[in-house]
Amino acid sequence: MGKLVDVQSTVIKTAVKKLNCWEFKKCGRQPGGEKVAELGVCPATIAGELDQAHDGRNAGRACWVVAGSLCGGKIQGTYAKKLLNCWRCEFMNMVKQEEDPSEFGFSHTQLGMHNALEKQKAKETKPQKTLSEQKSTQR
Repeated sequence: MGKLVDVQSTVIKTAVKKLNCWEFKKCGRQPGGEKVAELGVCPATIAGELDQAHDGRNAGRACWVVAGSLCGGKIQGTYAKKLLNCWRCEFMNMVKQEEDPSEFGFSHTQLGMHNALEKQKAKETKPQKTLSEQKSTQR
């Protein structure tokens, strides 16, 4: 007779590479891309404050919140003006499908990124403690 073993089931998260907008659209507007000389670098590709949003590089998976991003060969303008076009975008809808099951879901994306940016700004503007202040709080 075999030995009874208590097996704990574990969920293995498969590492799936999530595409950034420039990889999905193949626009060539990322730094070093083939269309940079002609059309310039897209601001979504260098928006470091949104790095890792939806597991993307810079704003590569949140391009719809970047004013002046380039899509369809045209500069898209402000968030409010471009959002209607973005809701029709197959890339944004792919990200939405991938992110809906996440802890925060897609509907909170813009607010969540706004909050993350505010926290980052607060960190950068918060006065640093002097060495004597740090020592006094350690005592």
